[in-house]
Amino acid sequence: MSMKKSDLDKNMGKVLTGKMKTAVVPDRFTQSAAAAVDKREQRKRDSAAGLVPFACKLPSDLVRQLHDKSVGVEGGLNALVAAALAKAVA
Repeated sequence: MSMKKSDLDKNMGKVLTGKMKTAVVPDRFTQSAAAAVDKREQRKRDSAAGLVPFACKLPSDLVRQLHDKSVGVEGGLNALVAAALAKAVA
C-alpha cells in the first residue's frame, strides 16, 4: 500500500529526530572545551616565555618541506624554524 506524501514526511521527521537524539555531542561543547587554552591565555604564556610572533611569506615548496621535517622534531614547526634561523644568523 502506498503512503501519502505527508506520511512520508512524518516518517522522515521521526528518523531525523531519532538520529539527533542518539548523536554524540561534539568535543567543543563538552568538558574538554574548558581545558583548551583560549588565544588570550596562549599569548600571555608565549610572552612570558619571551616568544614574539613573526610572520613572513615563503614559497609553498619550502613550507611543505618544513612541515615534513617538523614531524619528528620536539616542539614542532616553531622549534624547527627557530633552530634554522639561529643557525643562519650565527
